[in-house]
Amino acid sequence: MPYKRNPMRSERCCSLARHLLSLPLSAAHTHANQWFERTLDDSANRRVVIAEAFLTADILLNTTLNIVSGINAEYGLAESEMELGLDITKEQIKEMRENISNIDWARAAAEEKSRRHDVMAHVHTFGAVCPSAAPIIHLGATSCFVGDNTDLIVMREGLKLLCSKLARVCCAFASFAVSNKLIPQLGFTHFQPAQITTVGKRSCIWAQDFLLDLAALEHEIEGMRFRGVKGTTGTQASFLELFNGEHDKVEDLDKLVSEKAGFSNKFTITGQTYSRKVDAMILNTVAGIGTSVNKFCTDLRLLASLKELEEPFEKSQIGSSAMPYKRNPMRSERCCSLARHLLSLPLSAAHTHANQWFERTLDDSANRRVVIAEAFLTADILLNTTLNIVSGMVVYPCVIAKRIAEELPF
Repeated sequence: MPYKRNPMRSERCCSLARHLLSLPLSAAHTHANQWFERTLDDSANRRVVIAEAFLTADILLNTTLNIVSGINAEYGLAESEMELGLDITKEQIKEMRENISNIDWARAAAEEKSRRHDVMAHVHTFGAVCPSAAPIIHLGATSCFVGDNTDLIVMREGLKLLCSKLARVCCAFASFAVSNKLIPQLGFTHFQPAQITTVGKRSCIWAQDFLLDLAALEHEIEGMRFRGVKGTTGTQASFLELFNGEHDKVEDLDKLVSEKAGFSNKFTITGQTYSRKVDAMILNTVAGIGTSVNKFCTDLRLLASLKELEEPFEKSQIGSSAMPYKRNPMRSERCCSLARHLLSLPLSAAHTHANQWFERTLDDSANRRVVIAEAFLTADILLNTTLNIVSGMVVYPCVIAKRIAEELPF
């Protein structure tokens, strides 16, 4: 709908403002969770939150869609339209296929500066290297055909990546639990001495949380649906016009495009976009990783203070610049710090869904580009660091036995 005069700058501001308003929550939790004179679980969080508060707009202006996935979506659409009888030649499809990775980034940047529309900038850039196919690129589609479908593909792959890393973390916990299943350890409730447990049993509590996260992510992947071809307001009107009102062919097109993207399920109902509730649900699931990491790393930090367990500590590692003898649990503190940031992100996604008007407003876009990417990147580094910690955890049985003896009889 090139005739529309969308207030994109204002919508972008509303979108980024929503993200900005979520950041003080993370900062407040950082303050609330500082122990005594200082803990390092403020550091990573503050670096992210404070930098974002001042630099989000600059980051956004340099952000584009995953261009290659978007071009693949355009190719899949054109190929499907040809297969269902539209006047598109095999030569045009061949030209598109051969140039999927032939991206003139400088031209795309110039096009976007001129047109102030990222998707159309790349449609025109792609058309320039596919001159015979240019008239049929993006045929019947809206920009959300590219943007939303690409986001769903990228999030699905991101969830799969997180699943594989979660599985490795669970395996590391299993190995640690088996190796330490016979070491008795004092259990705590209210952080007061309670009854005997074992090092292995306690680690199974931590592992179970990560297994629940793994099951939740697998459930999200299994239930993911493709936006497909829905047109400008979800009525498929542009595609019905292309296929002369043949509803069955439009339904076949929707199904075929979804299958080519690797999705067996697609949304039956959308507006211009798929419901932003989907983003909020996915981010809630991803943020669950943050709760598990924070719980485990907080317990480990407490146990490190008791000198019963600790994270890996390198031979030449310095715990503190002023007090080099200290064995600060920096990796665990870093995890707690970043987990706090991850836990703040679903709130922004929820507000984005709640503030969408009718079939679509653009004040979702800038926020989603920041929040979704950060959620996956933060979860990824949390799992990488957690795996490193669990794989190298050190147990001090003599200290554990001494504490048990001090607290007996129960």
